[in-house]
Amino acid sequence: MTAVLRVAALLQAAALAACAPTGERGDGAPFAPEYEGIETRLLDGDLVQFLVEMRGARGSADVEAYAECAASQYALIRGYGFARHLRTNVEEEGGLWRADAVYTISPALPRGRFTIDAEVTAAACAENGIPMV
Repeated sequence: MTAVLRVAALLQAAALAACAPTGERGDGAPFAPEYEGIETRLLDGDLVQFLVEMRGARGSADVEAYAECAASQYALIRGYGFARHLRTNVEEEGGLWRADAVYTISPALPRGRFTIDAEVTAAACAENGIPMV
């Protein structure tokens, strides 16, 4: 792994650590996330959609991290080492947060700014107690 990839992987792990299940929500209540589930849809070859739901999120970053964890594990299950984030739409209604996220998965580091080292990200998700596929 090149130095650039190591730095990128460390930055990803640090970003996910910020979403670790600790601290407080914006309303002062303790952060106690309830991960409601992941639905995975293969759209076309390497293009995958993840629909995730959770309660107790501190904000959109928590549900986005949940989707990223799902994408990372899915890439590993398929034998790929990387994913690239394309888009995530987040909504909240009545305390239920939903994310609709789309990623590409690939065996080699894809081009683009929003790439994920699946192995590093999945390890950070496991360490932070965020469920995966």
